[in-house]
Amino acid sequence: MRTYLDHNASSTLRSQAKAAMIAAMDVTGNASSVHAEGRMARKLLDDAREQVARAIGVIAPMVVFTGGGSEANNLALKGAPVERLIVSAIEHPSVLEAAKASGKAVEILPVDANGIVDLAALERLLPGRRTLVSVMLANNETGVIQPLREIVALAQAHGALVHTDAVQALGKIPVNFGLLGVDLMTLSAHKLGGPVGAGALVVRDGLALEPLIHGGGQELRRRAGTENLAAIAGFGAVANEKLNAVKDLRDKLESSLEGAIIFGADVARLPNTTCFAMPGMNAETLLMGFDLEGIAASSGSACSSGKVAKSHVLAAMGVAPEISRGAIRVSLGWDTTSAHIEHFTAAWRKMLARHKARAAA
Repeated sequence: MRTYLDHNASSTLRSQAKAAMIAAMDVTGNASSVHAEGRMARKLLDDAREQVARAIGVIAPMVVFTGGGSEANNLALKGAPVERLIVSAIEHPSVLEAAKASGKAVEILPVDANGIVDLAALERLLPGRRTLVSVMLANNETGVIQPLREIVALAQAHGALVHTDAVQALGKIPVNFGLLGVDLMTLSAHKLGGPVGAGALVVRDGLALEPLIHGGGQELRRRAGTENLAAIAGFGAVANEKLNAVKDLRDKLESSLEGAIIFGADVARLPNTTCFAMPGMNAETLLMGFDLEGIAASSGSACSSGKVAKSHVLAAMGVAPEISRGAIRVSLGWDTTSAHIEHFTAAWRKMLARHKARAAA
């Protein structure tokens, strides 16, 4: 039996996404063509845009389809009409690296020990040139949810724009663009059971962006290139799906972690995410052990090379290196069951018992 508990990395494909993608693959036309085949492709594209827009309470023209969340983050930070960026210390690398590469002045916003941004520090940083503040709605490693409304209120008082990476939040907690008050929002399909390779940047009506990709007039001239119709159709098919009620399953899992440190445990978190460490236990060894037991989990700091790297999120939270080196992220998904949690719990107790035996020897 294999148990997949790495849904924050990429969730399992939902059947409705697969069906929508297969149907889209049977459509021949280019959505920019005016003939019947082109109009059929355009309808699929428009329908998916409406579905994504409805999921977060906006009008369809505000949705710019991209090749994924990383591209959307780059478009937001590099394309926004600002001179300066303020990004939180716990952002996804696609935000932190895009900020560095933007050519704009960059300020790093610190977080507290729970991983919540320092609002007082933000208020001190805000005065100055035209600014974009980028703070993720929910963290991919810890699941900690940020106070976006308070951030927006501070930013607006200083005439700043706000971008939020909501990739991990969509489908797990309520996400409404207007209620949050942000100007830009990043989304991605594969975190909620859609396909890899489809994302979106939601842009406040009337806000002009400089495109990253120049060429044709696709996406209202905000992102050139023929759209990936099959992936976008799959995105639309799952955009309004919600995560099953997994908080009880997460709580059951966490009840087995006696003695472990659960990061962000004292603040609001995504209902599917647990990032924990057991002092004295190494993350790489644990991940290999879980895999041998048939369980897919992740280091909270897994990098693009597939190796375990230092977590910049836990470092920003002030977690000691000897603790963060053992951090494991378990993330539940739409198809997680009680049997999966029981499998994880049994494997964890077995590995913990071996660790205690070695320590006592």
